[in-house]
Amino acid sequence: MATSSSSSVMSAILVPHNRWDSSISRGRRSLVRVNIPVPAASVPLARFHPTAAAARWLGDLRDGNSIELAYHNRNNNSMRQMKLKKKKKSDAPKAWKWSTSVSHSQQLKKWIPCCSSLSRNCYGETTPFPLPKSAQPFFLHKSRFPLATHTFSSSGKRFCSPCATVGPDEPHAASTTCPDGLLENQNFDSLYPQLQTSELEEFLSTELPSNPKLHRGQLKNGLRYLILPNKVPPNRFEAHMEVHVGSIDEEDDEQGIAHMIEHVAFLGSKKREKLLGTGARSNAYTDFHHTVFHIHSPTCTKDADEDLLPLVLDALNEIAFHPKFLSSRVEKERRAILSELQMMNTIEYRVDCQLLQHLHSENKLSKRFPIGLEEQIKKWDADKIRKFHERWYFPANATLYIVGDIDNISKTINQIEAVFEQTGLENETASPPTSSAFGAMANFLVPKLSAGFAGSSSHERSSNSSDQSKILKKERLAVRPPIKHNWSLPGHNTDMKPPQIFQHELLQNFSINMFCKIPVSKVRTFRDLRNVLMKRIFLSALHFRINTRYKSSNPPFTSVELDHSDSGREGCTVTTLTITAEPKNWQNAIKVAVQEVRRLKEFGVTKGELTRYMDALLKDSEQLSAMIDNVSSVDNLDFIMESDALGHIVMDQRQGHESLMAVAGTVTLDEVNSIGALVLEFISDFGKPTAPLPAAVVACVPKKVHIDGLGETEFKITASEIISSIESGLKEPIEAEPELEVPKELLSPQQLQELRMQQKPSFIPLSPEINVTKLHDKETGITQCRLSNGIPVNYKISKNETRGGVMRLIVGGGRAAETSGSKGAVVVGVRTLSEGGRVGNFSREQVELFCVNHLINCSLESTEEFISMEFRFTLRDNGMHAAFQLLHMVLEHSVWLEDAFDRARQLYLSYYRSIPKSLERSTAHKLMLAMMDGDERFVEPTPKSLQNLTLKSVKDAVMNQFVADNMEVSIVGDFSQEEIESCILDYLGTVRASRDSEREPEFSPILFRTSPSDLQFQQVFLKDTDERACAYIAGPAPNRWGFTIDGKDLLESVADIPITDEAQLHSEEGNNVQKDLRRKLREHPLFFGITMGLLAEVINSRLFTTVRDSLGLTYDVSFELNLFDRLKLGWYVISVTSTPSKVYKAVDACKNVLRGLHSNKVAPRELERAKRTLLMRHEAEIKSNAYWLGLLAHLQASSVPRKDISCVKELTSLYEAATIEDIYLAYDQLKVDEDSLYSCIGIAGVNAGEGAMASLEEEESNEGFQGVIPVGRGLSTMTRPTT
Repeated sequence: MATSSSSSVMSAILVPHNRWDSSISRGRRSLVRVNIPVPAASVPLARFHPTAAAARWLGDLRDGNSIELAYHNRNNNSMRQMKLKKKKKSDAPKAWKWSTSVSHSQQLKKWIPCCSSLSRNCYGETTPFPLPKSAQPFFLHKSRFPLATHTFSSSGKRFCSPCATVGPDEPHAASTTCPDGLLENQNFDSLYPQLQTSELEEFLSTELPSNPKLHRGQLKNGLRYLILPNKVPPNRFEAHMEVHVGSIDEEDDEQGIAHMIEHVAFLGSKKREKLLGTGARSNAYTDFHHTVFHIHSPTCTKDADEDLLPLVLDALNEIAFHPKFLSSRVEKERRAILSELQMMNTIEYRVDCQLLQHLHSENKLSKRFPIGLEEQIKKWDADKIRKFHERWYFPANATLYIVGDIDNISKTINQIEAVFEQTGLENETASPPTSSAFGAMANFLVPKLSAGFAGSSSHERSSNSSDQSKILKKERLAVRPPIKHNWSLPGHNTDMKPPQIFQHELLQNFSINMFCKIPVSKVRTFRDLRNVLMKRIFLSALHFRINTRYKSSNPPFTSVELDHSDSGREGCTVTTLTITAEPKNWQNAIKVAVQEVRRLKEFGVTKGELTRYMDALLKDSEQLSAMIDNVSSVDNLDFIMESDALGHIVMDQRQGHESLMAVAGTVTLDEVNSIGALVLEFISDFGKPTAPLPAAVVACVPKKVHIDGLGETEFKITASEIISSIESGLKEPIEAEPELEVPKELLSPQQLQELRMQQKPSFIPLSPEINVTKLHDKETGITQCRLSNGIPVNYKISKNETRGGVMRLIVGGGRAAETSGSKGAVVVGVRTLSEGGRVGNFSREQVELFCVNHLINCSLESTEEFISMEFRFTLRDNGMHAAFQLLHMVLEHSVWLEDAFDRARQLYLSYYRSIPKSLERSTAHKLMLAMMDGDERFVEPTPKSLQNLTLKSVKDAVMNQFVADNMEVSIVGDFSQEEIESCILDYLGTVRASRDSEREPEFSPILFRTSPSDLQFQQVFLKDTDERACAYIAGPAPNRWGFTIDGKDLLESVADIPITDEAQLHSEEGNNVQKDLRRKLREHPLFFGITMGLLAEVINSRLFTTVRDSLGLTYDVSFELNLFDRLKLGWYVISVTSTPSKVYKAVDACKNVLRGLHSNKVAPRELERAKRTLLMRHEAEIKSNAYWLGLLAHLQASSVPRKDISCVKELTSLYEAATIEDIYLAYDQLKVDEDSLYSCIGIAGVNAGEGAMASLEEEESNEGFQGVIPVGRGLSTMTRPTT
C-alpha cells in the first residue's frame, strides 16, 4: 500500500514492530478480542505499561498477542489485513514532528477499531507512523461498531426509529451512557411491561438506520462512488479508488501480478507526481480481493486557490484505468518487489502464512498471498502485466470513495462524471453487472446493488438508464471464482483435521491457535446489533478472569487471547483461541486456557460482570457519539469501506449510540450467556459429536530450547500430545466465578478532606522573577501554574474532543539516571510497577475495573531521559476526578510486589535472549553498542545486569526520580477552569512535598565511542532457511535545542552568523521583513528542531528517489533523527532493507546521498515541499488533544530550560522563515564523515556466517524464559504500501 507517512525524529533505529504496543513482551496476560460491530468498551485497564528504553529503535519483542483486551483490538484481524498488505515507502518524504504526541486520527486508529471490529481493528492497513519518544501507545483500543438507535414507546404499541440528523459515519464504536437504573434491572418485561413478544420481534427485525450524510451513486460505465462530507481535518479530503481485484483472481502463473500492477500503475503515474508539491500524500496496497489507490489532499492549492479534487480524480483515473506499462518502470518495480519480498519475509510473516494456509486449506486463500512468488515475479514482461490489467481494471469493477471537507455534493458528482464518465466506454459493450457478479464472494467484496448503489443508502444518484446494457464494457463476473469455505458448524464437517505443527529455528516461544470459521453475519437489523453486543459482553469477561485467577510470578502461559472477528478479505468470521507459553510449560498452558473457556461457557458471566461491561460499553458509546464532529476523514473512510465489504449498514456514531441504547434495555443475562456459549463450543465441547469442529489447530514451536545446565536441547511435540493437553483441560474441575467488589473511588471524600487540611494545597508564583500564580496565554489558550508542593502544571481547555481529556505526567531522569551498579533498574522498575498494578489497599483487578467503569486508559513507560504516565479519560461520570485519583495514588501509595518484580525481570531476560533470533534487532543492537561505547542505558539490560537487581534497587531507581520539581503534569480537555483547577489542587496539590527535593538525579557521563574505531563497520549473520538483509547507518547529532555531547551550545554560534540574501526580493521593505523573520528563527530556541525536521524531509525524499527508485537497491529506506530534550546529544539513523547481494551497495548509496548535500545542493522546490508536508500535518493535527499534550510537554521543565510558550505559538512562522542556508547550518552539525559514521549490516540465510552471534547468545548462561514472537494471521493477506 502506498502512503506518505511522516517519520519522527524522536525515533532512533526503527525496526518493524507493532508501533502501538507500549511494553515489551506485554507480560503474561490474557486478551480477548471481538471483531464485531458493537461499541466495544474501552475496557481501559489500569495496568501501567512501560516501554523498554531502547525499544523504539531496537524493535520490540512485543508479541502483539500478549496483553489486555483494549490494547490489541487491531492485531489478529489487523495481522491478516494489515501486515500481509505489504507496506511501501511513501512518495512524500517523511516528516519530523517535534512534538511528543501523535495525531488524533492515529489515536483513533489505535484505540477505536472499526464497526466490524469489536476488539480489533478492521483497517486494511497499519499506519506506519512512528511513535514519538514521549508518546508511547498508551491509549487503549476501543472497538467501534455502527450503532444507531431506535426507541419504542413504553406503551408497546408503536416503535419509533429516529435517525441522526447530523454526523458523518465514523469507523469507531459509537458509545453512550446508560439511563439511571438500566443496568440494575436487566429484566426486559419490567423495563417495558406493555411490550409484548410480537412487538419486540417487530422492533428487533427493524433495519438499522443508515448514515444520512452518505451519498452513493453509479456512473453509466458502472463505476460506483460514495461521498461523505467531513470537516476533520479542515480543508483536506481523502480519495480512494478501490478496484475489486486482488491475488485471489490470479491464475497459477500470475501469483503476485496484481501487486506488480499496483506498483507499476501507481509509481508510473505522471499525474500523481504533479500533486507532490501541493501537500498531497498518496499510496496504494493490494490484498486478496482489492487493490486500493488513495490520495490525501488539500482541497485547494495554497497560492492559486485552485480546486484540487479534479486533479486528484484525474490522477486516480490514470493510475487505475490508464497506466503506462513502460518496460523501464516494470523493471524498477520488479526490483523493488523482489527486495520487498525478502524484507517482509520475517519469521512473523512465515508464521502468519502457516496459519492462513491451514485455516483456508480448502480454497485459494491458502495459496494466493498478495506478495506473490519470486520465480514468477522475475519472468513477467509488460505485455503479460497489461493483459491482466485489461481483464480486471475497468470502472464497473471499481468503487470510488471521497470523504473530506466537501460542501457542494452536486459539484463533486459533476467533477466525478467529468473525469470518469467516458472511461471504459471506448471499446466493446456488454451487459451491466448483476447482483451475482461476484459469485459467492459478492456479500463481502462489495455491497449488492440494484439501480445505483445499495438501497439502504441515505442519498443515491444513478446515471444508469435503459441503454446502460449497451454501454458497459465488461461484466464483473468474468473470471472471479467463488471461494468455498468448510464452515465450523455442527454437522457441517465430520472429519477433524489433526493439529498441524510448524517448527523453525527462529522461533523461541510456543504458540497454538485453535480456529473456528463461520459465515459473516451482516449487521443490518437491531437484532443483529443486539447479538453483537451480547457477544461482546460475554467475551469481555475472559481477560479479567484469567488475570484474576493466575497471580503467581510464573503462570503456565505467557498470554491467552480469544478473538472473534469478521474478515472482509477472507470472507468469513473467525474465532481464534491463541495461547503462548514457554516451551517447557506448553501443556499446562493449554490446559489452563481450555479450563477457563469451559468455565465461561458452562457458568456464563455473572450479574456483576454483565452490569460492569454493559455500563462500560454504553459510556464509551456516549463519549464517541459526542465526538461525532471530531472524527478524521480517513477513519470515516476506513470504516465505510470495511462495513460495505462485510455487508453491514453504515451508521454515524450518533445513530450508533441511539441504536445501542435501544437494544441495551432488551438484553438479559440468560441471553448473553446463551449466545456467548455458542461462540466457545468448538473449544469447550471439543471432541463431542455435537460440537463444531475447529477449522484448524496450528502450533508454532521452536526447534530447540534453552535448558539451564544443558544448553540448547531439541524440542519435541506431537499432534497427539496437543490433543491430550486439550482433553486434559476439558476434564479439570471448574467452579462458578465469584463476584468481585469494584471500588467506586480510590480516595474517599473524608480522606481527601484530611489531605487538604494537612497539605493546604495552593498555587504559588511560577518563579521569583514572575510574581503571578497563573500565566495564561490568550493566543494558545495555555495556562501555566505551580503548586505549593513544587509540582508545575500546564493545562489547556479544548473543545476539540467533546467531554474528553488527556493527561501526562513527565518525570525527568529515565534510563540515563541508571548507575553502573544499577543497569536496567529504571526500565525494570517501571515494568514492575506495571506488572503489579496495585495502589494502596486496592488489588490490581480492582484498579483495572475501576478504570473500566470510568473509561480511563492509562500507561506508564520509561525512555532514555524520562518516565511518563499518560491518561485518556472522559469527563462524564466524574471520569476526570477518577483519573486524577489514580495519578495521586500512584504517586503516594504505589505498591511494589516481589512477584511483579520477578515477572518484569523475566520479561527483559526473555527479550534479551530473543535478540539473536531477529535480524533487525540484533543488527541494531550491535550498532548501538558500538556507537554508544557499550553504554547499556541505550540497549536492553543484559542477563548479568538483571540478575544483580533487587526489588529495593529498582524501586529506589524509579521513586527517587519522583521529586516534585522534577515532575511536570500537562492536561488538555473539554473541562472548565473551575473543574480542572479543583482537580489539580485536590489530587496533585495534596501530594506530599518532595523527598530530597534539592538533589538532582545523577547522570553518569554519556559518550559516543572515540573515532576512528574498528567497530565502526560491523556485520551480523543469522542462520535462516530464507535470505534477507538489512542495514543501519548512524552518527552523532546535537539535541533538539542545539546542545552537543562535547558541551557546545550551537545556538549561540548560529545567532552570530550573518544572514545572506538567497533571492532578490521585490522591495526593500519586503527584504527587511524577510530578514527579520530569518533572524528571529536563528535566535529561536527551536532553530535546530525546525531545521533538522526539514532536513530529514529532504534526505528522506532523496533516499527514496536515488536508492529505491533509480538504483533499485532497496524496497524500504528511511532517515530518522533522534533528538533528545534533556540529554545533550542526539543521533541520526538510516535504515535500509535489501538482499544479501545488494545490501553493501545499498549502504554505500545511502552514505553517498547523506554526504551529497554539498555537491548536490538542496533546491528551493525540495525545501518548499518539506515545509508544506510538515505544516499540513501540523494543521491537520492541531485539533487533537494528544497533539496539544505534546506541545505542552516541558514548558516548565527545569531540565529543558529553552522550551517556552513561543515554541508553541510561533511554530508555523518558524517553519515558513527557514531557508536553504538554515538547512545547511543544521546539516553541518550532523557527523557524516567516515570517521564518525557507524554502520552494521545484517544478513540472514542458509550460508550466513557461522558463529557471528555467539558472543550475544553465550554472554550469559542463565536461563530465561523464551522470547515472545507475534503470531496471528495477517502478515500475508496484504502487501506493504507501495511508497
